[in-house]
Amino acid sequence: MWLNHLVRVALDIRRATEFVVGTYTRNILRALGRIDHVNEYLLIGLPQAASEIGELPANFTVVPLLEPENTLKGHLEFRRIVKQRGCDLVHIPQLTWVPRNLPCPCVITVHDVVEHMYRAGDRSNLTRSLHFQLTRRILKRAGRILAVSNFTKNEIEKLFEIPGGQIEVVYNAIDERFLRGHATDADRQVLVERYLVTYPFLLYAGRISPHKNLVRIIQAFAALKTELEKQSEYPDLKLIIIGDELSKHPDLRRAAIRSGVQNDVRFMGFVPIEMLRVFYDAAKVFVFPSLFEGFGLQPLEAMAHGTPVVTSNTSSLPEVVGQAATLVNPENVFEIMRALHRVLLDPATREKLKQRGYEQVKKFSWEVSAQRVLQVYEEVVEHAAVGVHSVA
Repeated sequence: MWLNHLVRVALDIRRATEFVVGTYTRNILRALGRIDHVNEYLLIGLPQAASEIGELPANFTVVPLLEPENTLKGHLEFRRIVKQRGCDLVHIPQLTWVPRNLPCPCVITVHDVVEHMYRAGDRSNLTRSLHFQLTRRILKRAGRILAVSNFTKNEIEKLFEIPGGQIEVVYNAIDERFLRGHATDADRQVLVERYLVTYPFLLYAGRISPHKNLVRIIQAFAALKTELEKQSEYPDLKLIIIGDELSKHPDLRRAAIRSGVQNDVRFMGFVPIEMLRVFYDAAKVFVFPSLFEGFGLQPLEAMAHGTPVVTSNTSSLPEVVGQAATLVNPENVFEIMRALHRVLLDPATREKLKQRGYEQVKKFSWEVSAQRVLQVYEEVVEHAAVGVHSVA
């Protein structure tokens, strides 16, 4: 299947400890380690990032690089390592705008293009334009682009004017730690003792960002509390929001106060996966009406624990959740509320979503994705070799 020589692949692992990019980097490398014991892999980045990945076979080598990716020194050092080690291919596991000028072909994984949409207002027009043009230049020069969903592929084509043939859809899957079955009684006791969770709750988990639509989640929850009060149902229901950098978003606490649910919304910061899976398991409903997702792992993580999901009917989410979630217009607070009410109180709906969720999760596999990534590596290196030969 491979070329008649070993292929040496360099992977940039400097963001392997982050959420979305980190989940992808760690799991695609673990899967590659299980299926490919022949070709050489150089993992370039912080040693502690490599330790997050875990044990890999002998054909995987960590090459320390302490400089961040968005600095000139980090760029030059990365390029030096790739050239010195004679790499045939570089895989950058996230969208980047920093020019690399690499001595070999490059494969780039794109998780979403949200940086060029919902965060555009954070920059001046000049900075925004430069960021966009550099990103497009890098994508156009890539040997292949890996998009994590058909939706993301279409967005790359439209936004950056990249030919569809240059983009391969390779789905994400959930971290294997979410597949370890349901929480035990001891796990739930930790939830009580460490986090003081002794009540039924709805759950949101993910990044804290405007496109995640958290203000509308809080508003929908407030409307739901009013409706439940009329029916004398779930008087002690809470909303738990787990996410990073909550302190940078005071508007969320203000939304809870304005909606009169400040005593019923709990904001939590980072929660390790070992406990996050317990939160998923204990939640009554997982609510994720995001306005824009390149893939959307969190609904699948909740499904793996049998938790019903209410999510958006937009972007990649219908593609990912299929028929296993209740879909809503994320801009309609009362539609979100009505869906939560139905899923919370209708046992038949809950059971249907639970069973469908288990089946939906099985459709996504890191092994399947890694096999396709390997094929892409081969195609890109083969194409480059033919190109070099024809030039010569």
